[in-house]
Amino acid sequence: MRVAIAGAGLAGLSCAKYLTDAGHTPIVLESRDVLGGLVAAWKDKDGDWYETGLHIFFGAYPNMLQLIKELGIEDRLQWKEHTMIFNQPNNPGTYSRFDFPDVPAPLNGIVAILRNNDMLTWPEKIRFGIGLLPAMILGQRYVEEMDKYSWSEWMKKQNIPPRVEKEVFIAMSKALNFINPDEISATILLTALNRFLQEKNGSKMAFLDGSPTERLCQPIVDHITARGGEVRLNAPLKEIVLNDDGTVKHFVIRGLNGAEDEVFTADAYVSAMSVDVMKILVPTPWKEIEFFQKLEGLEGVPVINLQLWFDRKLTKIDHLLFSRSPLLSVYADMSNTCREYANPDRSMLELVLAPAKDWIAKSDEEILQATVAELEKLFPDDFTGDNPAKLLKYHVVKTPRSVYKATPGRQEYRPSQVTPIANFYLAGSYTMQRYLGSMEGAVLSGKLTAQAIVRNTAEGFSEGKPLPRFEETSQTPEKALGR
Repeated sequence: MRVAIAGAGLAGLSCAKYLTDAGHTPIVLESRDVLGGLVAAWKDKDGDWYETGLHIFFGAYPNMLQLIKELGIEDRLQWKEHTMIFNQPNNPGTYSRFDFPDVPAPLNGIVAILRNNDMLTWPEKIRFGIGLLPAMILGQRYVEEMDKYSWSEWMKKQNIPPRVEKEVFIAMSKALNFINPDEISATILLTALNRFLQEKNGSKMAFLDGSPTERLCQPIVDHITARGGEVRLNAPLKEIVLNDDGTVKHFVIRGLNGAEDEVFTADAYVSAMSVDVMKILVPTPWKEIEFFQKLEGLEGVPVINLQLWFDRKLTKIDHLLFSRSPLLSVYADMSNTCREYANPDRSMLELVLAPAKDWIAKSDEEILQATVAELEKLFPDDFTGDNPAKLLKYHVVKTPRSVYKATPGRQEYRPSQVTPIANFYLAGSYTMQRYLGSMEGAVLSGKLTAQAIVRNTAEGFSEGKPLPRFEETSQTPEKALGR
């Protein structure tokens, strides 16, 4: 099978990788000149990388970890201490920690919460624990049903004190979907909490040892091309042309720099583009089909990522930090957390600005000024006095439409990877899979798409030969991490 895949993000690359493993020939067509989609990165004139976002790998990402293991690049993940660290706005320059002990789940999560006395009182902890019981006992069915509520509404329904949301879940909501608790679906946070509390290493975090484009995406490309597949950059999909029966006849690739458009034919076709781009390219006859009409219920959320280089060390913490700032979501000193960006004398902070809807149209200078004002609160000792920290350079990367905006009710609009069109499939973290809008969701969606293509072309296999299987892995984080 020759399979055309539009989009070289993690979903498209994952789909192509598993298709090559099954003996097919995927050709990935990427509109830009860089791999990675929402995990793309670029080098500046100084040779420093700057990225689309702060990408964290969790123990609760079994399909991502399995992919990395299959590529033989497990040593590129730099696992951090099993903890979650929050800034304390009322006491600038200090931190509050949830340290997970080395005991089975959910006991390790319970101990981590109970031992933290900086952020929640004992009555608040007890009330929150009681509120979580239905999700833990009833499982995924209950979690899915709660998509009709925002997180704020769900907490009120469970009689959880509002201060719990203020102290913990504003930061977590922004980290998970770049929006606040009154906007985000309760399903998102309940899914994360279930994985974090029910799997011993579910909330354990790792950073890649360099840029995602070079250290993660390129090995996938190498795997694909070594097995006869192809990945083409600067090949933007212009149009999906149909046969009389509504199936895909071919892709039209836009010619760049005066070149003619290219007709690209294959046996099967996959869109691994963002939902916002896919909605634009849906052929007119397909717009009458309910499956594609539902895509209108999904849209990407705006995200802004900043990377700031300073003339001194601002922190020695080697971990992700939840800022608890009204402007910023999470941040990390990448000179501590990432091997390739290491610097013992200077800091390179990578920060996510969220929610970003009111900032996406502002200038880089305005965004920078507002961010530095927040940093002055996070690092008061370094930005006051006679010798304040000096900003050496910065990059602002805007993504007007990132992962799908997970407001209440979005679950019913998320499509399957298999479409009503016989030779056309979807991949992307917005498609239906249990890991929502995340790197894990993107990888799993691509894997499920590849599996569907293999299954639907089973007649191409010789009689009695078993089909390759690579559905969602059910291994625990402990097994995935080799423990």
